[in-house]
Amino acid sequence: MSWLAQHWLVVVLMVIYTGVLFYNANVGRMRSHNLSDYYVGGRNLGGVVIGISFFATFASTNSYIGHAGKGYEFGVPWMSMAVLIVVFTALSWTLVAPRLRRFSSHWDALTLPDYLAARFGGSNRLLRVSAAVVILFSSLLYLVAIFKGAGNLFQTFLDIPYTTAVWFTLLIVVAYTSIGGFVSVVRTDVVQGVLMLVGSVTIFGFVFTAAGGASALPTLMARPDTAYLFDLNAALPFVVLLGIALSGSLKLLVDPRQVSRFYALRDERSLRTGIWVAIGGIALIQLSLFPVGILARALLDGVTDTDLVVPTLITDTSVFPLWVADCLIIAMVAAAMSSMDSVLLVAASVLYKDLVETVHPTAHPLTWTRIGVITLALLSAVVALDPPGGIIEITIFSGSLYAVCFLPAILFGLHWRRGTATGVLASMLLGVSVLVGWMLLGPRAQVHEVFPALVVSCCSYWLLALWGKPAIQQWPDK
Repeated sequence: MSWLAQHWLVVVLMVIYTGVLFYNANVGRMRSHNLSDYYVGGRNLGGVVIGISFFATFASTNSYIGHAGKGYEFGVPWMSMAVLIVVFTALSWTLVAPRLRRFSSHWDALTLPDYLAARFGGSNRLLRVSAAVVILFSSLLYLVAIFKGAGNLFQTFLDIPYTTAVWFTLLIVVAYTSIGGFVSVVRTDVVQGVLMLVGSVTIFGFVFTAAGGASALPTLMARPDTAYLFDLNAALPFVVLLGIALSGSLKLLVDPRQVSRFYALRDERSLRTGIWVAIGGIALIQLSLFPVGILARALLDGVTDTDLVVPTLITDTSVFPLWVADCLIIAMVAAAMSSMDSVLLVAASVLYKDLVETVHPTAHPLTWTRIGVITLALLSAVVALDPPGGIIEITIFSGSLYAVCFLPAILFGLHWRRGTATGVLASMLLGVSVLVGWMLLGPRAQVHEVFPALVVSCCSYWLLALWGKPAIQQWPDK
């Protein structure tokens, strides 16, 4: 009873929030008559909702807890990642969105492997299956990280046991995602995106004030124990940090949960609207959250797990009044859900469309996709009970996999007529081999593994594209 008396506002807000989720799930269910409706909203959604969904999907607990906390360790150079995220959001909407929307519609592609198979070899089964395996593995890694963030969130803020928090998150996200599909996810992202915008600005405002306001940074620069945080090579060589930043931002060009939004855009006008919504939203969130860890140096000492920086601040009543903290909990729950539902839907869509259907098509594809949502969520939740690493480490590796496997195929494949299925497969295989090999044996302290892996991936694609016959002779009509 004492817990309920203290956190009654969280309970009320959570009930309202959950009610909105299930209302949107029902709307999505009624609008999902076939795979196109369930996977990409029938390709009939406007730029505002897709723009919000784009930044809400990206800015998960990874941003609120992981990225915000890492500033505590890496200092001001960590802000370079926030800048790169904004830059690559703009590049994604200008270099990828226009042609991917048109090409995927022309070939009726519903998933990324579906598109790659059509672009590079008609019904190339090996390419489709290989891309699907990469997406499923990376998606599971990302889901584990988000479950870890959500579990830490409830455990730290509400004294709910970590295991209970993971299962609670699982039940909610599985229910509304499996019922309503893409329409439910996007409608929910709009609500969650607004909560996340307000939450990120609120976190920055209260932490900035508590840290001393405008004098916070000069004070930290003058302190012997924190002055190094303002050096370019603060906690590690800047070139390594830049590699981490690239791994976390390059995926905006190729991550299936991000680029699948482009499949759903109604027309060119929607695209032109969506770009400004996406850039504005992601800039406000990232540029509000990334400085929090740096400012936390004025408030916290001796933090070893940077994933606990933001939770520790929010539970400190000298920084956040209790009612503000309770509201922020809902904003961060929204951040977790907005990424989790998108990753789940993409992974389940790939599981059915590019693996199950490839082997044995069924008469009930929507049912099998919903079963995929439940299965993948359950598997990742079980792994999250004993996660293999921190939030940032897991998501950065997931992003690196997407970058080395899909960057050449998507970016070059959209703007250069040459390119073959063999080149895509080679770029994936060699890129992943170098990525993992460099992680295990390479000089990671000097050069991040994403750099050599991307060079090898892109060069192998380019060389085989020059050597082989182009898969298509002309672009699909506008």
